[in-house]
Amino acid sequence: MTYIDGFVTPVPHGNRAAYEAHVAKAAAIFADLGATRLVECWGDDVPAGQHTDFARSVALQEGEDVLFSWIEYPDRATRDAAGAAMMADPRMADLDMPFDGKRMIYGGFDGAMVSGDDATPGYVDGCLTPVAAADRDAYLAFAAESARVFRDHGALRVVEGWGDDVPPGTRTDYARAVDLQPGEVACYSWIEWPSKDARNAGWQAVMADPRMADRAMPFDGKRMIYGGFTPIFDRSMGAGA
Repeated sequence: MTYIDGFVTPVPHGNRAAYEAHVAKAAAIFADLGATRLVECWGDDVPAGQHTDFARSVALQEGEDVLFSWIEYPDRATRDAAGAAMMADPRMADLDMPFDGKRMIYGGFDGAMVSGDDATPGYVDGCLTPVAAADRDAYLAFAAESARVFRDHGALRVVEGWGDDVPPGTRTDYARAVDLQPGEVACYSWIEWPSKDARNAGWQAVMADPRMADRAMPFDGKRMIYGGFTPIFDRSMGAGA
């Protein structure tokens, strides 16, 4: 079962090259610690929302962009061991952080629904969604049905991460990002597409697909956050990579 560390990060426009260098160094460390994939996506089509959005999730400042990124592990045990080892790894001391880590939000998510095979996408749709814990089964069934439609219209892979180890932050966190209510769980999900053009055409086809009509949504769509992102780093790692 896939386990996911999901991140949303504010990065200044001018620090892109420095951030890419930071990620390349970090990927080598995570690979040694058992991660199977690391993906970094730069904000491209990230709309403002009336109540919640990606910009607010990280208190985005003037001159910054928002990034949607994740690390995949084979299971939580591997991820937890990696987190413990990382703190003692001397290479971490050499990592510059060309972003405000105090406003980055992160957490661990169970890869509860994965549809499609590993690929190298040209575009990614990222989502954060508040879901009642009692509606987990209904939500995952909804996600699986939706994934079939998206893949029929060109998506390469659809992943749904169910909040599992999602800590509170002092200023920003996933709970505040989606205005989480008592009894709810924050979910982290994405859709991988071959390109932005394929994504745009795919969404048009999805919206016209009769399978998507009149479906009850087992979550509050008004608090769901979504946006389009361009991958800037995508590396599969680990055994057999």
